[in-house]
Amino acid sequence: MDPRSITITLPTPGSRGRWLAVGLAVGLLAAGIASPLFSAPHTFAANPAPTTNEHTISVSGTGKVALSPDTADLRLGVVATGKTVKGVRTQAAASMTAVIAALRKLGIADRDIQTSWVSLQPTYDYGAGTYPPKITGYQFSNAVSVTIHDLDKVGDAVDDALAAGATTLDGITFRVADEAGAEAQSRTAAMAEAKAKAQALANAAGVTITGVASITETSAPTPYPIYYGAAAGSKDASTPVQPGTTDISITVAVVYLIG
Repeated sequence: MDPRSITITLPTPGSRGRWLAVGLAVGLLAAGIASPLFSAPHTFAANPAPTTNEHTISVSGTGKVALSPDTADLRLGVVATGKTVKGVRTQAAASMTAVIAALRKLGIADRDIQTSWVSLQPTYDYGAGTYPPKITGYQFSNAVSVTIHDLDKVGDAVDDALAAGATTLDGITFRVADEAGAEAQSRTAAMAEAKAKAQALANAAGVTITGVASITETSAPTPYPIYYGAAAGSKDASTPVQPGTTDISITVAVVYLIG
């Protein structure tokens, strides 16, 4: 029998009984239709097939390329103090003009000399006990950043600028103007080291490298040497400058697929 069909047999009593039987049959039929037997079958979403866990080898590799700096950044300044704003400004302007002329004389182009700081500050007398303290004069500061592409001229630039009137020397920073080529070499070396490690592990485990799941790269900041001030010695000794070398370092973390 079909599980969704219901058969009802009605007796044949009198007219009143027949009507009661018909009412009972209609009620049973309505209840049957509402029952789960006649409801639409439920549709369940199929569970996705379990994914196969990927087998991987995780390794890291580091590549380093030693570089000799080819550019120096020099920071020089002048400081003038006096009683009036006009006086300190004029003094500082004359000193900085002489400093820039000395740098130009060494063949340093104007595009490589940039004003980096200009400041005018009042000077105070705090010993008088007055509030606000009494202004006794002014201090005018002017600084330039100088880019030197010929490292043989760095020492001369320091000496000549100080002789021309520079009163501050914040330091010298050495760098490589274009690091892109060195970074590419370092990156290639890092990947080669990572691949060699993964291959050695795969051979030892008796498996085969089938692909790469992910690569993450990190690079260390380049620690260029910085030299400050002039060398100790006689008054006429020139300032020695030693740029040294530095490393461009890149590390990669690679996850290899194996099978």
